[in-house]
Amino acid sequence: MLITRLLNACHHFPGFVYAAARLIGATNTIEIDVRARRGSKPHCSCCGRTAPGYDVLPMRRFEFIPVWGYSVQLLYCMRRVSCRACGVKVEEVPWAIGKHTHTRAYMLHLAHWARKLSWKETALSFGTTWDHVCRAVEYVVQWGLEHRDIGSVRAIGVDEIQWGRGHDYLTLVYQIEADCVRLLWVGKERTKESFEQFFKLIGQEVAAKIEFVCSDMWQPYLDLIAKHCTQALNILDRFHVVAKLNLALDEVRASEARRMAREGFEPVLKKKRWCLLKRPENLTDNQRMSLRELLGYNLKSVRAYLLKEQFQQFWEYESAAWAAKFLDAWCTRAMRSRIEPVKKFARTVRKHRELLLNYFRARKQFSSGVVEGLNNKAKVTMRKAYGYRTFRIAELSL
Repeated sequence: MLITRLLNACHHFPGFVYAAARLIGATNTIEIDVRARRGSKPHCSCCGRTAPGYDVLPMRRFEFIPVWGYSVQLLYCMRRVSCRACGVKVEEVPWAIGKHTHTRAYMLHLAHWARKLSWKETALSFGTTWDHVCRAVEYVVQWGLEHRDIGSVRAIGVDEIQWGRGHDYLTLVYQIEADCVRLLWVGKERTKESFEQFFKLIGQEVAAKIEFVCSDMWQPYLDLIAKHCTQALNILDRFHVVAKLNLALDEVRASEARRMAREGFEPVLKKKRWCLLKRPENLTDNQRMSLRELLGYNLKSVRAYLLKEQFQQFWEYESAAWAAKFLDAWCTRAMRSRIEPVKKFARTVRKHRELLLNYFRARKQFSSGVVEGLNNKAKVTMRKAYGYRTFRIAELSL
């Protein structure tokens, strides 16, 4: 079967003919001549209308998808057209865009594999360069954004991930509805000015129709959500709330362990960190035995651990009213515990009490579990590339 027959079957364009194909052994290249069909009129690259031909430019090469380890190039002499509206212009060809030397099909192929592999590995696999892969991804992303229909958004999730050294963060906004889970926007840094750009993108009309927003307790997020999403229930991220409580417990354990070592007491808290932080059902047999021994001591760490385990009951309620009663009672016990890190957490919970209860008002339909899962995919994407040097490339990749 001729390769031109295959191209006509999978990559056919009316008005153009694959004239001949030849193998260049010295360069491992398959060259395919393309010519315009007799009687066909070229299209203006500016307005897209047909126009009479003017003259012919020197031959150009367009890279196609490699086959059997050989690079494939389409050879075509571009025609110039005399357009009444635009003047003398170069014709528009359906297999390429602008001055790109890659065909659209090849750019789509590279972008597809760039999602599975790192860009460098993609370039090495298909005998091209990292820059060409980057341009292919950029073309696909720009086309997707231009043709994206944001439509009506009912639920979004907001979070940040670290992408550089130090405190360099990206703000990510996802749509987290049951029938539509996608990344809507990537912003540089986690500031109020940065997050404001998202609401400029979607417009006030779409923002006003958002019903649920999942976020953490970062104040710039909370302020802008309250300002723009006036009809939305702002649901605090359960993951971050539990993480803050675990952080308070770990602070108590570390402080008490240092004090006991300084005063010459038996180091009963040594190597007990995960015994206290892990959920009881996730403990190993040895950790379970160590925890049972540890609970026999009258320590601040033990009291903080018991308060942490009691707080887990909060997420099991169905009614917002009963959850509120439990939360108030737990905060009272925490404030009376005389354990400063736990008291600090209780003050934070009291400050965001209504936002925590929105989890139950939304009937537990939305949580940041989806957001954390998508964040993990974003981190894997960046880890696969061993990080990015510029925000533009990181944004393209995500």
